[in-house]
Amino acid sequence: MKHWKFFYLVLALEFLISIPAYAQDKEPEIDVEKSAEVFLEAYSDEFQENFFEALKQKGIENYDRAINYLLECKRLDANNVVIDHELAKTYLADKKYNLAQDYAVAALISEPENLWYLNTLIEALDKQGNTFENLEMSILADNSKLQENLAVVYFRNSKYDEALIVLENLKKTPFLDDLASKINDSLEKRAENSKKMSFSVSNTNRSEGVTTLNGYKGRIQGLIRSKNHMILKQVSADALETFPSQPYFYYAQGYALNKIGKYRDAVEVLETSLDYLVGDIALANKIYTELVEAYNGINNSVKANMYLRKIKPGF
Repeated sequence: MKHWKFFYLVLALEFLISIPAYAQDKEPEIDVEKSAEVFLEAYSDEFQENFFEALKQKGIENYDRAINYLLECKRLDANNVVIDHELAKTYLADKKYNLAQDYAVAALISEPENLWYLNTLIEALDKQGNTFENLEMSILADNSKLQENLAVVYFRNSKYDEALIVLENLKKTPFLDDLASKINDSLEKRAENSKKMSFSVSNTNRSEGVTTLNGYKGRIQGLIRSKNHMILKQVSADALETFPSQPYFYYAQGYALNKIGKYRDAVEVLETSLDYLVGDIALANKIYTELVEAYNGINNSVKANMYLRKIKPGF
């Protein structure tokens, strides 16, 4: 109970810290300062000072200092699960995804039915191209509430297929039936939008003469400049269907996948491009650069450094 009260207090405090100046004229519904005074009496002055300073530093994006203060809170109260979660969120904001994962796992093991803790863990895993199912967390496998929360998180993140797979193994309830209905509706809408996008891209390709090798290259170069990564993914896929041995189109596909966070898919496509690459050092450098980004995205620094060393300067 103590940690739950602390958890809601943290949410309220972070909300107030992040409110723009113009919004602070309104009186908040919860008197956070009074609640803090009453509740934090259970904690030492040293803990309180470090905790509030951590929130302050995090609010101004000074993540290193925020982490140091939180680690001091952790030293003072080693079993405080809310501090574990705050560390996970702060490491996540600081793009240190493996450390964010470690603390998010610790928080979730302590309170496996906490939706927010699970959501933070899924976000950390996504940033590394990993999944919850790949974790060795058998201790949580039989927790039906956690699995229900997992389906909710997947749904909110538009991972509809993954959400349905989770639901298949859960006992039916009115809530889960409603969730499944919403997921299926979303899948239908996504399929309709995909057809519209594919039709639009095909028409655009035909109208702009993007059916030849040079036509596809010109279209792809324009999409890279405009940073339209979803359309680039589709156009490069079309190009590969017509010209499956062109390394540039594999590069474009890998580039697009990197930019939308699909790092593992990007690795596969980019490494395939090397099978078709002959003598083009400038393109090789581009492919190696994307491979560095992809492997860093899945937290494989060994492979990232290997490809980084392959980049030749001056090209």
